[in-house]
Amino acid sequence: MNLHVPVRVGSYTTRGNLFLAPVAGYSDAAFRSICADAGCDLAFTEMVSSEALTRGHLKTEVLLAREDNEPDYAVQLFGSRPETMAAAAVIVAERWRPALIDVNCGCPVPKIVKTGAGSALMRDPERIRAIVAAMTGAVRTPVTVKIRLGWDDSSVNYLEAAAAAVEGGASAVTLHARTRERGYAGTADRRAFFALADALPVPVFASGDLFSAKAAVDILSGGRVAGVMFARGAMGDPFIFSRARAALEGLPEPAETAAERMSVARRHLGLSLRHYGERTACVEFRKQACAYLKGVPGGAELRRLAVGCSTLADYDGFFDAWAAEAARRA
Repeated sequence: MNLHVPVRVGSYTTRGNLFLAPVAGYSDAAFRSICADAGCDLAFTEMVSSEALTRGHLKTEVLLAREDNEPDYAVQLFGSRPETMAAAAVIVAERWRPALIDVNCGCPVPKIVKTGAGSALMRDPERIRAIVAAMTGAVRTPVTVKIRLGWDDSSVNYLEAAAAAVEGGASAVTLHARTRERGYAGTADRRAFFALADALPVPVFASGDLFSAKAAVDILSGGRVAGVMFARGAMGDPFIFSRARAALEGLPEPAETAAERMSVARRHLGLSLRHYGERTACVEFRKQACAYLKGVPGGAELRRLAVGCSTLADYDGFFDAWAAEAARRA
């Protein structure tokens, strides 16, 4: 049975059900492009401040940039004021024309939470409803919501929060199956994915602890959860999309070679240069380079080289050392 299927989200139909999550500092246009080539069906931008967007802050421009091989993408907004979120949605819909606009109700970072945004919204389902209602009343683009299990273990209210979002007009809900208090520690509660899917009349997407193709198959094989969203599992491993797609289609999972991994990392750096310029791209790519080295023999020394890279010449030396290490161990 083919489990790799499109998903209807409001007026939009995805190409399939394998998505890249919005991850701050990682899911920019360059990485989304790499994931698109690997088989990602829809990628979400890093979260964008509704306040910054409505005030015309230039930093939002690079966050919303799109690569040529992204026919569709989804933009995630964060904020706590319904009127500002609606105004930001209008700007995004008119200028960038995304397939979906997502509301961040899950970010656990203190500087986001203290503004009443992100996972702070899990303490106020009525505000979630108001935000989504304001946005769906302002744009025709389908609005989706990403939530957590709740604020902490004593206030697990994802069913209530999701219901409020749908009542406001949300066309889909993504659940990161941990509480805000847990952050990224412990294990995501997969039972919650199925409970939420049973409770809602809109598609439910699963997020959290998706580090393999098997995880995607396990979650989607029941037929209740509509899609899966890779986050940390895709960092440094965009190939997870091609493996997951093959597994969902009942085909053997492809295995990338060391040369392919290096080639993709080089292309990723090249794409970053187009958006940031040499200095910023080279500094920002350090964490990406380290991610690509997960599980690579000799990775510790290569990571030491990566974190010292500040120029293209530095990265030439880094990639040469990586190639030499790969050849030595071949």
